[in-house]
Amino acid sequence: QVQLVESGGGLEQAGGSLRLSCAASGRIFNLNVMGWYRQAPGKQRELVATITSVGRTNYADSVKGRFTISRDNAKNTVNLQMNSLKLEDSAVYYCKASVTEWGPHYWGRGTQVTVSS
Repeated sequence: QVQLVESGGGLEQAGGSLRLSCAASGRIFNLNVMGWYRQAPGKQRELVATITSVGRTNYADSVKGRFTISRDNAKNTVNLQMNSLKLEDSAVYYCKASVTEWGPHYWGRGTQVTVSS
C-alpha cells in the first residue's frame, strides 16, 4: 500500500501564492505518475496537474502559466506551486499517485485551499 499525505493548504487572497506538498510512503517502488486534483463544492473532481517519474508534466488549461508541479523522486514528494491565485481555485486539493496510467491509483485525504477576494 501507498500512503499520501498532503500539506500546505490554507487561506490566501486572490493574486497570492500557496505551495502544496505531498509525501508518499509505503510501497513506493514505482510511482510513475503523481499529480494533483481538486474538487470544489458541488463539482466533480478535476485534474490540476500531473508529472511522470521522468518529469513530463501535464496541466489543466485553467492553471497553465500560474501553477507549477515538481517532483523529488529521492524524497518521494510532489509539490504544486500555485501563483496568481483566483477565487475559482478554491477547492479541496488531492494528491494522487499511480503505478501506471491504468492503476493502481492511490489518493491522499486532501487539503483545503480557499482563495478570498
